[in-house]
Amino acid sequence: MQSQNGGRPQRSLLLAEVAQATQRLADAGVPSPRFDAEELAAYVHGVKRGELHNVPDADFDARYWEAVARRENREPLQHITGRAFFRYLELQVGPGVFVPRPETESVVGWAIDAVRAMDVAEPLIVDLCTGSGAIALALAQEVPRSRVHAVELDEGALYWTRKNVEGSRVVLHQGDALTALPELNGQVDLVVSNPPYIPLTEWEYVAPEARDHDPELALFSGEDGLDTIRAIERTAHRLLRPGGVVVVEHADTQGGQVPWIFNEETGWVDAADHRDLNNRPRFTSARKARP
Repeated sequence: MQSQNGGRPQRSLLLAEVAQATQRLADAGVPSPRFDAEELAAYVHGVKRGELHNVPDADFDARYWEAVARRENREPLQHITGRAFFRYLELQVGPGVFVPRPETESVVGWAIDAVRAMDVAEPLIVDLCTGSGAIALALAQEVPRSRVHAVELDEGALYWTRKNVEGSRVVLHQGDALTALPELNGQVDLVVSNPPYIPLTEWEYVAPEARDHDPELALFSGEDGLDTIRAIERTAHRLLRPGGVVVVEHADTQGGQVPWIFNEETGWVDAADHRDLNNRPRFTSARKARP
């Protein structure tokens, strides 16, 4: 179909549909309705978000409304598109694996700075509870000479982890964070983790995207949410060399509790909490004490 302005194709239909979709998603309680409506439109039409205005009316794909309906039912955006963006990475994700969150990017940024400050030629890094592999892959990419090992227990998550780490320098291990990698005891420079940390008592308050679609193993960890972090404290102390660093993400409501897990009595120094880009307590770091 041609317009009367020089024969250029009409390009208003998709943007009008995106506006309608935005309102539908907002009414459904989706936290970022405009972004999601545009991202779904870009995915369905095979363009970038900034190119939506270039899609001619004749090319509008009605499957867009199927995707919008799925998001309206609070299915994660990333499950619909099959991709998640994390720092400089595009990851494959879907049912069975925890979708990486933007707040974890600040955890990785701090970890990268900590590794670089060590001035170690080929730093040895372990990512526990790796999920999609986001943290491990980001560290491998941004610390080029690092040796990165990633540990994941759940077979459902590993389906996606294997896809993402294929062709990378990340070495993937299926195992429990509590007993993982005994062959690396006392040698590791950095242990990093985004573990499950939601208290079981908080189930009803979790966003539907996470509660109904992320694996429970990646979300909940005991009555206070700290069971896995306590296990990671023991594993990190076992794996790290003296002076090595651990970095663990936690809920913003746990900022006052997690540093106490990494205390002097259990062999740690410099335990401290750090804030994310929204100025909320987001992760704790500590250094293994030297003899």
